[in-house]
Amino acid sequence: MTMPVYFISHGGGPWPWVEEWQSMYAALNQSLQHLPSELPATPKAVLMVSAHWITDEITVGTGAQPGMLYDYYGFPEHTYSVQYPAPGDPALAARVEALLQAGNVSVRQDAQRGFDHGAFVPMAVAFPQATIPMVQLSIRADFDPQFHLQLGALLAPLRDEGVLIIGSGLSYHNLRLLDERGAQPSAQFDAWLQRIVVQSTPQERVQGLADWEQAPSARLAHAREDHLIPLMVAVGAAGGDPAALSYHERHAFGSITASSFRFAQPDA
Repeated sequence: MTMPVYFISHGGGPWPWVEEWQSMYAALNQSLQHLPSELPATPKAVLMVSAHWITDEITVGTGAQPGMLYDYYGFPEHTYSVQYPAPGDPALAARVEALLQAGNVSVRQDAQRGFDHGAFVPMAVAFPQATIPMVQLSIRADFDPQFHLQLGALLAPLRDEGVLIIGSGLSYHNLRLLDERGAQPSAQFDAWLQRIVVQSTPQERVQGLADWEQAPSARLAHAREDHLIPLMVAVGAAGGDPAALSYHERHAFGSITASSFRFAQPDA
């Protein structure tokens, strides 16, 4: 049994707990709620690669019971008391560290950091019981696409060990153009992303993402590519598995085209 890999567009801030946003996030909410039914079995653990943990050196969360990191601003007071009490998994963290070190990737440990909103928000929708252990892994601050593709490839053995690897970001992330001005660049970049991720060969997929800045509207879609880099990790972990859209809409945030992707063997 080999677990799929996901890249998910995780939405904005603590959206599941903001009542007036529920209609705007209906499609994303539905896709995340449906995610467990797409798996061959309940994961033993989740390895979460969030756009909201950026470090100079790759770092793995080793805490047995991580707390909460409310890394968003200006939201209703009650969203700063949200709890997602999933346990950590020090054994999985050690396994991640070993796999990366075997590939000559230097890894640090962090036993204190809590779950950021790129992790706990989608997990609270997909797995609200909070019983599946979750370990977070950072992305590196240089945002080197080739490095993160290779990082994902080193993590691929976890898929055969019952671990669900999720890259959590956004297929479009330009907070200055998160209105009707972002409609055209988000649609252009998303069309390219679907062609490269879903319709290309695995080799073309890796090469295309390594050269993502050449895509139409690339730097309008990602003025800073922190929310795209988790896709690189997911694609690296996916290897030769085909991809499919697991979420897509043209009216995210009102006017933005956004997508999520699932990578799995054809019989999974």
